[in-house]
Amino acid sequence: YINIFFLKMFGSSKYSIIFCLFHLFGWGLFSFRPIDSKIIILRRIFSSTAPFSILMSASASTATTTLVVGATGATGKHVVLQLLQQKQNVRAIARSKERLLNSLDEIVPKSSEDFAKSLEVTEASILDLSDEELQKATKDCDAVVSCLGHNMTFKGMYGHPRRLVSDAARRLCEAIEKNRSGEDDKVDESKKATKFILMGSDGVANPAGGDDKRSLGERIVLFLIRCLVPPHRDNEAAAAYIFSKTDNPKLEWTVVRPTDLINGSVSKYQLFDKPQGSLFGSGAATRANVAKSMVDLILTDDLWEEWKFKMPVLHDLN
Repeated sequence: YINIFFLKMFGSSKYSIIFCLFHLFGWGLFSFRPIDSKIIILRRIFSSTAPFSILMSASASTATTTLVVGATGATGKHVVLQLLQQKQNVRAIARSKERLLNSLDEIVPKSSEDFAKSLEVTEASILDLSDEELQKATKDCDAVVSCLGHNMTFKGMYGHPRRLVSDAARRLCEAIEKNRSGEDDKVDESKKATKFILMGSDGVANPAGGDDKRSLGERIVLFLIRCLVPPHRDNEAAAAYIFSKTDNPKLEWTVVRPTDLINGSVSKYQLFDKPQGSLFGSGAATRANVAKSMVDLILTDDLWEEWKFKMPVLHDLN
């Protein structure tokens, strides 16, 4: 694939052909090395030159199964598409499969044609599903991602369901725990815990208390938002619930808290352990990068070990 890309980019000159021959020869020697040696070489090659987001995806070696809720939303659709592009198995809960496929086409035209058969969709509103249906949806999933949010309309903010995000998080975690409760620990020692990833915001404080104290003005603003905007209270309740889930070794979690959300393509990003700067205007995070961080957390064990049971704050790197 590298050779084909190189020839397409630079043509079939004698220099391009020489490069491809050397590349094939070098890769042939590389293929006879032990697997441990290969890993060391790849780490040395990519550790200082490759973009962070590319490195994370490069480490994925086996296909995973992920359930995405809020899949037709502005961030959720990116999570679905990026997982499919990584050849992962994706399930989604959405009111309309057609709308979900159309949302993928909004990102990459005609992508729905490539991935329609690879995407398993349960057409429903998540809170309308029974406990048994949620257990079925989460069964054998390596990860569950919630990108749920309230529509920014009067009905979306002040109508029902008021606790969409927190109720969905609670019911999804309960479904995961019920699925895993019958497993024999001795038999399934090698089976990893299910990852639960919740999308929050840097306006939601870490219940562990690790965030820097906000200024008086920002605390007043957050108090007013909490009183006047029910979705913010819902996001806080969801984060508080997830924070309490540390008693089950078969369920692990993280809450990704992006700073000011904007549209844009995938680029480099950075995760911080607490909000950076002021509440407003201290940075930006593209929805595509938020999705990328979630995909990286699912596919990269080292990254997951670093941020599990934490609430990282995401900023784009300029």
